[in-house]
Amino acid sequence: MQDIHAILKKYWNYDSFRPLQEEIIHSILDKKDTLALLPTGGGKSICFQVPAMAMDGICIVISPLIALMQDQVNQLKQRNIAAEALYSGMHPRQIDILLDNCIYGNIKFLYVSPERLKTELFLERAKQMNISLIAVDEAHCISQWGYDFRPSYLEILTFKNLFPNTPCMALTASANPEVKADILQKLEFKKPQIFQKSFSRANLSYSVLWEENKEKKLIQMLQRVPGSSIIYVRNRKKTQQVSDLIQQNGISSTFYHAGLDPKERSSRQKEWIEGKIQTIVATNAFGMGIDKADVRLVVHLDLPDSLEAYYQEAGRAGRDEKKAYAAILVEEKDILDLQAQWSKSYPDADELKKVYQAISNYLQIPEGSGELMHYDFEWSEMANRFNLPSSETFFALKTLENEGLILLNDAYQNPSKIKFNVSATELYDFQIRNERFESFIKCLLRMFGGNLYQQFVPISEGAIAQQFKAPIAEVERSLALLEKFEILDYDKQNGLPKLTLLSPRASASQLPIDWTSYHQKKDRSQTKIKAVEHYVRDKKICRTRLLVAYFGESLDKNCGICDTCIAQKKASTGKAYPESHESDRKLILHYLQHGSLSLQTLVDCLRPLSKDEAIRIIQYALDIGEITYTATDELGLASS
Repeated sequence: MQDIHAILKKYWNYDSFRPLQEEIIHSILDKKDTLALLPTGGGKSICFQVPAMAMDGICIVISPLIALMQDQVNQLKQRNIAAEALYSGMHPRQIDILLDNCIYGNIKFLYVSPERLKTELFLERAKQMNISLIAVDEAHCISQWGYDFRPSYLEILTFKNLFPNTPCMALTASANPEVKADILQKLEFKKPQIFQKSFSRANLSYSVLWEENKEKKLIQMLQRVPGSSIIYVRNRKKTQQVSDLIQQNGISSTFYHAGLDPKERSSRQKEWIEGKIQTIVATNAFGMGIDKADVRLVVHLDLPDSLEAYYQEAGRAGRDEKKAYAAILVEEKDILDLQAQWSKSYPDADELKKVYQAISNYLQIPEGSGELMHYDFEWSEMANRFNLPSSETFFALKTLENEGLILLNDAYQNPSKIKFNVSATELYDFQIRNERFESFIKCLLRMFGGNLYQQFVPISEGAIAQQFKAPIAEVERSLALLEKFEILDYDKQNGLPKLTLLSPRASASQLPIDWTSYHQKKDRSQTKIKAVEHYVRDKKICRTRLLVAYFGESLDKNCGICDTCIAQKKASTGKAYPESHESDRKLILHYLQHGSLSLQTLVDCLRPLSKDEAIRIIQYALDIGEITYTATDELGLASS
């Protein structure tokens, strides 16, 4: 067995491990099932990658997202480590060769999705592999009490039990005590080794700002905090709107969501990681597995669904352990919106039965048949045909998927989109000159309205075909021609949406759903929302203490740098803290007028003050936004 310190130096060029990493690695080398709870940016990957390199054989890494798998594989390959990923869309021959290489070649890491674990081909080949370790990344996905439950993760136990002498490692950045216990139970860890690093982040300043004009406050924050930033919003449309606003204020920005073309997503992510763009505005589809240490600011313009999600997303700031900021901008309406979203996310039994029956009728699946069959599935066309409300149908489909009755591919969430490139007057002129398109354009306007002039609108070619009384192929051809004439942009869906029935079609009146468990999940989800509300409303308790308490941890002292702690410092003197050194603070601003300075130089300039006194005053000037760290980690005047 190779020396783990030599491996760390050779492949990562690190001289030493971070706290807990070495203990976790030795637990794996001792063949013990291990649960590692490390904060975002805490170096989780090294905890399974180093021991896998030290042992003979291959490490199977189970990961929830293709993008996350590809990112980690690329990073390993850059370190000259043999790694591959197995994901949907690969050619059968390509899969065959890859699995053979895992048996007979020198591949050290194979990344797979949990769905892959139950395929016959993979199981048969896996039995021939010398598997040294099974690593379960984002292990909170196995818990129905977690914020990102994925039913497919429940398949992991069956796979794990095929290799009783192989250690299994579960990794996550965010699990409260209940989720932690659920992970251990679902993976049947017998005598687990559990390692948990503190959820406290000494360099991360948390704030909650109640603002009526969030956009104005956001721009001020971006101007005062130089460096890379992430802005989280709830829906795709808003990502572009906020990004456009930021650019209008002279700050480079782009937007990101799951509906963009994969190449476009990858390109935007790369530009932001390389520092070519300062700000990225995104939905929660962005961030998992992103390897960028120097994010200085994360702002949530909409409330997250849970504190687990917030901790994960906010924790993408300051991974380099330098000062960073995480803020939520909130108003009363946000809490009402969060409650409304929760209510939609848990349809009642009658709604689920109605949608399940509609699926059965739409796809013409007889009772007792259809298990593991794949069907072309235009859900909006189905909703149209059976007069089902779109929003309620969407959430019912997601619930049926979460309950393990159906599986929907990515195309289901990424429909085709169109947007007019001309004004209403120019469109009218085009219709007069091209009569053959007149009735088709009128049909589009009747169905989708004036929004077509303002933004990309999701469409269903099938629904248009039904309304226009023409074949789908003719609708697609007409849209393509209108794009060629530069009348509209047509972003065609990438692949057909598919639905897979995961169990034989049941009678709608007897849906195979555990209703007791379903209502428990609904109640727990409400508890998570209440925890978010408590976090943003509280003005007395240190933000870091509030967060870590949610994860079952208690701290001996306040963080000293969150909005609550800073407000308490000010209140304790009745003045701006530390008021007694107002002249020294003005001296700092005077020195920095001539250019940025290092911390040590600025401390020297404040003599005869002691180093501690000088740093205290400099920190206060940072906290109130008078000065800031520059891109070169020196101190400079903040932008006005």
